[in-house]
Amino acid sequence: MAALDGLRILDLTQFEAGTSCTQALAWLGADVVKVEEPGQGDPGRSVGFGEDTDNYSAYFCNWNCNKRSVAINLRKPEGKDLILKMLPRFDVFIENYGPDSMERMGLDYESLRAVHPSLIVARIKGFGLSGPHAGYKSYDSVAQAAAGAFSVTGEADGPPINPGSTVGDSGTGIQMGMAILAAYVQRLRTGEGQQIEISMQEAMAYFMRTRIGVFAEWGNVAAPRMGNSQALPPVDLYPCKPFGANDWAFMMPIAAHDWDALCSAIDRPELTLDERMLTPISRLENRDELYEIISDWTKQHTKEEAMTILGEAGVPCSAVMDTHDLFNDPHLIARDFIKKMQLPHHGEVSMLGFAPRLSASEVDMQPAPLLGEHTHAVLADELNLSDAEIVDLESNGVI
Repeated sequence: MAALDGLRILDLTQFEAGTSCTQALAWLGADVVKVEEPGQGDPGRSVGFGEDTDNYSAYFCNWNCNKRSVAINLRKPEGKDLILKMLPRFDVFIENYGPDSMERMGLDYESLRAVHPSLIVARIKGFGLSGPHAGYKSYDSVAQAAAGAFSVTGEADGPPINPGSTVGDSGTGIQMGMAILAAYVQRLRTGEGQQIEISMQEAMAYFMRTRIGVFAEWGNVAAPRMGNSQALPPVDLYPCKPFGANDWAFMMPIAAHDWDALCSAIDRPELTLDERMLTPISRLENRDELYEIISDWTKQHTKEEAMTILGEAGVPCSAVMDTHDLFNDPHLIARDFIKKMQLPHHGEVSMLGFAPRLSASEVDMQPAPLLGEHTHAVLADELNLSDAEIVDLESNGVI
């Protein structure tokens, strides 16, 4: 039995902030029915760079596993009516449309609650439902800029830089998933539903707390950009052979015993007695010389060799994995985190698994749905519509 067996979600999410949430819940066993626009579907279906997406892009597939897709035209009154009729059979309604979109369609919280009083309504917005910026649109990078992530990314003497991972979207989605589960537990106790709103800016700010806590003096100053040297040396990024774009090792020896272990691992035990290197402050004062000593050693090794030698010696270190390395990492493969999936249009591909592992709950990964793949089955099962009624809806452009 899956952990969230019985939890049913009507999913009106698109792109990533919402789809990351519902995919995580689906991987925990929730039944997620994704509502998409006929013809086009989730705009994420066509997101691709140099890829013939065929309305089933790799981007979409990575965020919509284990869901069912129904294609319903919400611009038509009959389409909206189908949603409202299905609503009482679901526990959660989630959306991340643009500002005021749900209100314009008559699918705001009060309208939904009138149909299903115990419904949990989850709403993801760039800047929330209130405040001066509530009407502003947002995407991942906009949220990261608004939360300060750009400002602390990059070299000290360079401009702010857009962080590469999409934590503004997916980090928001995971926080919304946690909130939905909390609201669901509360509903099991009280029988009452509620509205959940989350601002992408505020969710992204959650990931800024360490930089604020360490460097921002309770928000009284701007935390600095520090490049790869996020703490006292020898914390840094070091070059490795064969010196390609991502042939680097990042090490973070911050505890006293980490320093001793590092000196031993690179065959320089005398550094532990060197007056220039005795304390964190003296190592800071001699940062350039220390960097040269360590990089002379890393240049003799590949990044994987450096990671193995340092890791086995107890020094916190990782090779800088690029996206190709990630899918070929022996560790992730051994842990069955890299999944082989057979997808329509794409054939066999590798996809990343789901990090949480529950000992008493397991859900197999299923491919993301084709647009409207489950429309007929869902309408028949949920609303007892006949084949003739479904065909009529289709001929009228409702589904």
